[in-house]
Amino acid sequence: NSRTMSLLSQLEKINLDSVLAEADNARYVTSKILHLVQSQEKTRKEMTSKGSTGIEVILSTLEVKPFNLHGYVYIASFPIIIGFCGGRRASVLVTKGGTQILLQLLLNASKDSPPNEELMVLLHTLLAKVGPKDKKIGMKARINGALNISLNLVKQNLQNHRLILPCLQVLRVYSTNSVNAVSLGKNGVVELMFKIIGPFSKKNTSLMKVALDTLAALLKSKTNARRAVDRGYVHVLLTIYVDWHRHDSRHRYMLIRKGVLQCIKSVTNIKLGRKAFIDANGMKILYNTSQECLAVRTLDPLVNTSSLIMRKCFPKNRLPLPTIKSAFHFQLPVIPASGPVAQLYNLPPDVDDVVDESDDNDDAETESEIETEIEDDKDQHFKNDDIETDINKLKPRQELGRPLEELKMYEQFFPELSENFQECDLVSKEPKPFVPDANLGGPIVVPTAGEE
Repeated sequence: NSRTMSLLSQLEKINLDSVLAEADNARYVTSKILHLVQSQEKTRKEMTSKGSTGIEVILSTLEVKPFNLHGYVYIASFPIIIGFCGGRRASVLVTKGGTQILLQLLLNASKDSPPNEELMVLLHTLLAKVGPKDKKIGMKARINGALNISLNLVKQNLQNHRLILPCLQVLRVYSTNSVNAVSLGKNGVVELMFKIIGPFSKKNTSLMKVALDTLAALLKSKTNARRAVDRGYVHVLLTIYVDWHRHDSRHRYMLIRKGVLQCIKSVTNIKLGRKAFIDANGMKILYNTSQECLAVRTLDPLVNTSSLIMRKCFPKNRLPLPTIKSAFHFQLPVIPASGPVAQLYNLPPDVDDVVDESDDNDDAETESEIETEIEDDKDQHFKNDDIETDINKLKPRQELGRPLEELKMYEQFFPELSENFQECDLVSKEPKPFVPDANLGGPIVVPTAGEE
């Protein structure tokens, strides 16, 4: 009986009418609902409460075919849905099939030439808000054929920042799926991201941040990481990081600098990326920039991420280390004139004597990976192979200096180590009589019962 329910019933009746003239009436009703949703928390709760059909009515309005030829209902309905895209309300939209409807609308709208810019902005804004709540959005977008729509919009509108910002947000959501990341990489999305993030500029920093987050998600795919290494983008990332480090003297763009480091962190998960990082003098660059960031506590995330990258890429060596690579010097008592040990000692200081075979057997990523593996990560932690986690291997092995037979002669001196005291009756149940010692002088007092 509320005002909101009355408007929803009117909108539902309009949806059943196929007359094109009803489009204006639908826009009027949805604008009234939008006003109530934005001004009253009670209305928002009422529309998302259990048993309410408010969301279904709004979504069904978007599916009415006669209105698809016009933008009236879209422009009025989308702000209502955007109002429900926060927290639990976004999950309600997903359970009601909102993701599927939005992807279908995106596919239909992309067929127009040229596509409606306002409609594309609204659709991508909604998908960017609803996407993180839907774990299957990557698979749904690929099945619907909507995967490359956002990518093509970015390619064709590189100077239209208002349009490509929500498109990049949607690509970031798609890229959490490894199969989508490989597919987008084959269509040139990695090269496209580097056109957006460089060269250095403080204009449109929000777009820069989203582009870096999208690139970091894409580079978690080993196929895309190899593509970035082959095109020399590791050196480009280091150059961009140094530029931001030099120009951001007031540390206002720490998130952008961290985004660049996240891209470097993702690309160095493969052996080729680590080698390219070393060849580009990345170790010295990150070390020097980290030293300059130590005095500012707010830059600790940059120092931590840089340390992780440097530790991951630093060449590994076997012990003993006779070179300046280690602060400790382990000298063997006897070094043979020839053999593997002598070869290690004769290596120059900058040679890595441990062969990195971490991903030699990894072919191009299979496109049949299970869809349920889409979860973050948002920060995959690098597993260090040089840290032993097996407790049994960490315990030192104690070896006897003599055979066990020779040690049995000492059993008589340490009977407590070999005797079984459980078989001995140490406490007698009956009190033993007191026997005086004849060697003791003086009167002998025998305690009576009850005396201590």
